Amino acid sequence: MFAKVNDTRIFFDVEGAGWVPDGPIMRKKPVCFVLHGGPGGDHTGFKPVLSPIADYMQLVYIDNRGSGQSDRGPQETYTLENNVEDLEALRNYLGLDKVVLLGHSYGGMVAQSYAVKYPDSIEGLILITTSPSYEFIEKAKAIVADTGTEEQQKMAQLVWDAAFENQDQLGNYYKVMAPLYAHTHNFNPTKEEQEKADNARQRSKRSFEALNEGFGGFLKEYDVRAQLPAIKVPALVIGGRHDWITHVSESEEIAKRIPDSELVIFENSSHSVMKDEYDLFHETVKGFVERKIIGTGALSC
Repeated sequence: MFAKVNDTRIFFDVEGAGWVPDGPIMRKKPVCFVLHGGPGGDHTGFKPVLSPIADYMQLVYIDNRGSGQSDRGPQETYTLENNVEDLEALRNYLGLDKVVLLGHSYGGMVAQSYAVKYPDSIEGLILITTSPSYEFIEKAKAIVADTGTEEQQKMAQLVWDAAFENQDQLGNYYKVMAPLYAHTHNFNPTKEEQEKADNARQRSKRSFEALNEGFGGFLKEYDVRAQLPAIKVPALVIGGRHDWITHVSESEEIAKRIPDSELVIFENSSHSVMKDEYDLFHETVKGFVERKIIGTGALSC
């Protein structure tokens, strides 16, 4: 599905009913905007890994402008500010009141920025392996220089230099860097497992232009740390102990600054906690939503 907002067609997809029978009434589930990483990622990596959440929140998967199935445009329009404005315009387009934001990596940066600018439009935050400021970049540089292979260091340099030239180059980056992104990376996949991974890469429609715009421009100045204490909604902050790109200290910094926050560190995860510790991830998210957003303490799946 598409919404024409801010002169751009934004792709979104909905999973799960919004209203469900609950005894003598119809109960409205929270609506959760799912925000992908990158910049320049897309929503496909969340499917079907987030599907269990649709049992208790209606999920709205979104591709940022210039990414996934959303419209392309001039690279200079692929900004954090526009991503935030597109979310607010989409919320209004869909006729929604308050939404929960689930943001992974760069999606978590969009979520924090949105929460700062539109505090009356949210009822909760789920921030997964993300950062509150540009300082994550220097930490990531040090980690890959210390632990990465020579090939991984060369690939990472393309990010720092904002120097990707085409989609094939970007696809190769994610293939080479996969062992750093997932702590449970399988170095010896079966033929079936390899085919599954290859299919996932082919399904995605990442944008090297959006990635270049972010790391070559606005991410160098991104910083919401001073504004986070003003966030009044509950926040679940998830960090990965072995995360190379958004070091675990970044999650700790977010949780320290948001007053009503819960910090959970996944000890056996890197950046891809949903893959590394799938069961714990869903147990953690469901418990948080039960206690802090729905408040029933009695969700059934």
